[in-house]
Amino acid sequence: MKFDLRPRKLDLYIFKKFVFTFFIALLLIIGIVIIFDISEKIDNFVAKEAPLKEIVFDYYMNFIPYFINMFSPLFVFITVIFFTSKMAADSEIVAILSCGVSFHRMMVPYLAAATLIAVLSLCLNLFIIPDANKTRVEFESKYIKSGNIAKVRDVHYQISPGEFVYVESFSTWNNTAYKFTLERFEGSRLVSKLSAETAVWDDSFKGWKLKKYVIRDYYEDLTDRIRSGAQLDTVIALTVDDFYVKKKTVETLNYEELDAFIDRQRMRGDANVKFSLIEKHKRFTLPFSAFILTLMGVALSSKKRRGGIGWNIGIGIALSFSYILFMKFSEMFVYTDTLPPGWALWLPNILFAVIAAVLYRIAPK
Repeated sequence: MKFDLRPRKLDLYIFKKFVFTFFIALLLIIGIVIIFDISEKIDNFVAKEAPLKEIVFDYYMNFIPYFINMFSPLFVFITVIFFTSKMAADSEIVAILSCGVSFHRMMVPYLAAATLIAVLSLCLNLFIIPDANKTRVEFESKYIKSGNIAKVRDVHYQISPGEFVYVESFSTWNNTAYKFTLERFEGSRLVSKLSAETAVWDDSFKGWKLKKYVIRDYYEDLTDRIRSGAQLDTVIALTVDDFYVKKKTVETLNYEELDAFIDRQRMRGDANVKFSLIEKHKRFTLPFSAFILTLMGVALSSKKRRGGIGWNIGIGIALSFSYILFMKFSEMFVYTDTLPPGWALWLPNILFAVIAAVLYRIAPK
């Protein structure tokens, strides 16, 4: 179907309503959320003597873009439901369609506004939020709670091709690895094995002090050589930070850093690569949802209802929360190895896109 795509006053009218209502909703909700967040964390701020400047600029100024992006699907859907329902209640949509403007043509300014919001969300995801999260997460670790979980038992890492590290246990109290083993392979042949009772991290040279070590070299003629000593300083592609899993580390990485981090985790055989892959796909699925929820919102609210706009807003809130809930639930498919991360994270968009297409198809009727 062909229709005139040249901008009209009607397009500007709908576009301005969409964008203006969206940002007003953001400001109102953000204000409410910040008030509740302050009431929840005020005891931590007082107990740990967090400076007011850091609370405002390091935490809340960096919390706002994170919050906007997390709940942007909710804001988009409620915005479309609210102002479209009001237009329908005031018979504006009936007037628009009566003037010869098709339902499909009326969607153009909606999709233009959704594109603006999607691009804004994508830019936040890729360029702004990772840097903001670095400051926010550091503040949370310092004044609210620690985001680190120490790996204390049976740590296995491939630190580089052919080099494997095993640590029986790791103490966060003194940064000491116990029963430390480093094996080097050439192809499938073991060429050396270094074992130590303990490996203590030393910040002075960014390496490990191995205590009571034994090195065994294996040769192709099936002979070997054993060396031992009381202490050996060594620098390898493993630091003390690798023994801590930072829950929110992936949120602080830009796209290139996240890709490099994923490659390193895959090389090491790190099971936490799932968290990184979820974060990578989430940065694209959330912006794309703006188009799906806009179509669904217009389809649901473009007709005048007896119950007024309250009924439409109720449906909108229920569907938008179900979308966010499904987004969180879909992550469980990754943790349980039911679906690959890409399929799992895009599944809510695929399902809601089908629902939106059905609703949009029947809406003009």
